[in-house]
Amino acid sequence: MLILSLKEGHDGAIAAVEDGKLLFSLEAEKDSFIRYSGLTAEVFAVAADRLDKQPDVVAMSGWIKGTQATDQPSRAGYYGVGDSAISDEAGRFFGKNVRVFSSTHERSHIMTSYGMSAFRRDQPFYSLVWEGNIGSFYRIDAHGKVTHLKEVLNYPGNKYSYGFALADPKYSPHEEFVRFQDAGKQMALAGFAEDRATTEAEQEVIDFILGQRNVITGSLKDRMADSPFHNIGVESDAYKSLAARLSDAIFDRFYTYAREHLTEGLPLLISGGCGLNCEWNRRWRECGLFPAVFVPPCPNDSGSAIGTAIDAQHFYTGTADLDWDVYAGGEFVEDAAFDPQRYEIRPLDYAEVARYLRDGNIIGWARGRWEIGPRALGNRSILAAPFTEETTDRLNKIKQREGYRPIAPICLEQDAGRWFGGGVPDPYMLYFSQVASGELRAVTHVDGTARTQTVDPTSNPQMAELLTTFGELTGFSVLCNTSLNYSGRGFINCTSDLITYGELHGLDGYVVNDTFITLRQ
Repeated sequence: MLILSLKEGHDGAIAAVEDGKLLFSLEAEKDSFIRYSGLTAEVFAVAADRLDKQPDVVAMSGWIKGTQATDQPSRAGYYGVGDSAISDEAGRFFGKNVRVFSSTHERSHIMTSYGMSAFRRDQPFYSLVWEGNIGSFYRIDAHGKVTHLKEVLNYPGNKYSYGFALADPKYSPHEEFVRFQDAGKQMALAGFAEDRATTEAEQEVIDFILGQRNVITGSLKDRMADSPFHNIGVESDAYKSLAARLSDAIFDRFYTYAREHLTEGLPLLISGGCGLNCEWNRRWRECGLFPAVFVPPCPNDSGSAIGTAIDAQHFYTGTADLDWDVYAGGEFVEDAAFDPQRYEIRPLDYAEVARYLRDGNIIGWARGRWEIGPRALGNRSILAAPFTEETTDRLNKIKQREGYRPIAPICLEQDAGRWFGGGVPDPYMLYFSQVASGELRAVTHVDGTARTQTVDPTSNPQMAELLTTFGELTGFSVLCNTSLNYSGRGFINCTSDLITYGELHGLDGYVVNDTFITLRQ
């Protein structure tokens, strides 16, 4: 059975699953399209080109006919998890009879983490979906039936981001939405806060934000004009402390419910955009309530097409098992040539690349298929040596990011315990860990943590070989790793964009598939 699954709205994507195997997941923002893009004709055309036959099932993630989750539903709609949250009907797709499946956006998140986990599915699970609008726990039985347990907090992701909006003079009360990009910035700023009790003024703001029952929009800022945090500036010490206290307050609401009610000792599956919060994921993993925790690499809406495909497969076949690889995007397109008068071009030699990085150079690395989800996991990366704060500053300048944003490390899984607390495998860069070496200054955040990606040679042998070679040369099988993209756009996926980007922002060299390219001296 071939299932073609489409997710409309922001973070749009198309995924194909055949007989339990993920063939591809193509996200609309990738290939230098604007971040959070909806589905485009380009993505649909690329997906059609990737398939050599027509699907048996066209699956459509439920969405809304508007801009807010409370608007009229499209197909199965946004909310719901029971039988009424699924539809199945006969249809036609380019002249072929197909089944047309739809299930809610809420179910797409649940099924993403359920089907992508490596856990045995003949057991029950707890599921947590926390995203911009939904903040609920569920129980999944041994047959895959989902039961909603409790909405702990509505709009948790939007409320989390709103602390940033309140403090930022650039955020207008006329904005309809919170800004998607603010959550990651707030996570970085919270790391600057000292560990102390919440002040009365902070608690007043937190209670007001978390107490909102309606959609979080810019107009809320006018109602908070008297707050001491209103337009105070996101890099102020006062705001950084508020960011940490707000983060703690949201997590504590969910943790308190889990401690009191999720008492069966079941594994926890996490999805929704808040599943990208590395501090919260670390706390869930270490809290002792669950024997295991799983977060997929695409817990936000970029994984919803996959989740709906899993849901359709489960509906028609009774199984949610999915064979998948994180490098399931599009191949890198070599549509332009590097000018040999400007660049030195030669076959890839890992030892040469390692020496080049050791000597302080920064390169763009583009090999194979892009990684699914929003984080660069070693196929669309900017790489550098991890040893100096100057490297952090230069990388943030290249990326056109704020100076307070940390740079993540990528390291060999087998060596992670030497430099990062716990040494727990983290192949999808989803958890914070303590940095145990003072040598890794470029990847150590102000609070001593890092968002580490660990690499197993079986999952990415090319990156593992580079890390091994760099380790033999320097003693550290660790590199800086940040995403290869224009500011506000998805991963670069063609040579023409890569050359323009590198020349504009000052990359020193490139690895494109099996070729190493450096600027001539």
